[in-house]
Amino acid sequence: MEQYQQIKEQIIAWSSLTASQLQADGEARQVFELFKALLNDGKIRAAEPDSSGEGWTVNQWVKQGILVGMKLGVLHENHVELGGSGRLSFIDKDTYPLHRFSVADNVRIVPGGSSVRDGSYLAPSVVMMPPSYVNVGAYVDEGTMIDSHALVGSCAQVGKKVHLSAAVQVGGVLEPIGAMPVIIEDEVMVGGNCGIYEGTIVKKRAVIGTGVILNGSTPVYDLVNETVLRKTADSPLVIPEGAVVVAGSRQAKGEFAAAHGLSIYTPLIVKYRDERTDSATALESALR
Repeated sequence: MEQYQQIKEQIIAWSSLTASQLQADGEARQVFELFKALLNDGKIRAAEPDSSGEGWTVNQWVKQGILVGMKLGVLHENHVELGGSGRLSFIDKDTYPLHRFSVADNVRIVPGGSSVRDGSYLAPSVVMMPPSYVNVGAYVDEGTMIDSHALVGSCAQVGKKVHLSAAVQVGGVLEPIGAMPVIIEDEVMVGGNCGIYEGTIVKKRAVIGTGVILNGSTPVYDLVNETVLRKTADSPLVIPEGAVVVAGSRQAKGEFAAAHGLSIYTPLIVKYRDERTDSATALESALR
């Protein structure tokens, strides 16, 4: 705990330094590697459940630490041998190589172009289908499947037994420092080609239908409770527990829009999860 606090204090102190100042500090690289090891082990997170268990707390200093790593790093050419099938080459900051896994981690990464950036956490029994990508600072909990062409952005928090279907985009956030990362809680089903951005929180067991886009500028209409959900200056957009969200539309305002029959995309909550929904969204345990 004492070491954790020391790392936190040093990261905060270093966050205002320039790249050249950090690179000249012999201690900075060593402390950053300790910080990144805690990220890789899931012992620190960019956001975590608060003491009530209902809300979330953003750990600004964790995102500051990730940015310190960006400043510390220099461009480096990497070559990863792929057995008998050649090698993978890429150029990135030397502070953020590929995350290394072993069989002991019990993470299944199916071959075909997926990658995980160092400084992110994938819990045991996570499955990644190719090609997909997990960026630095992300936290992906047990039993979650990241399907083909899916992105888990920087600092995103993904809970247990979540299914991110094909081509799902979970937005990342490093700047501004105080911004809430995207949070997807336990047992959420996210349909194909969805996008979840700008610090949206999707509560437990929600179902996000194919093609739904959730962000801070688009209101969500709850047809069940006859309310409108929006991001405010003080809170992110929050999709309630068990909500079933589909892509809809609403009439655009103005005479021109009316004359041309124009409408605006709008996510709609059409129901809340029930036994029929559970059956339709059941995860196939054999795939895990």
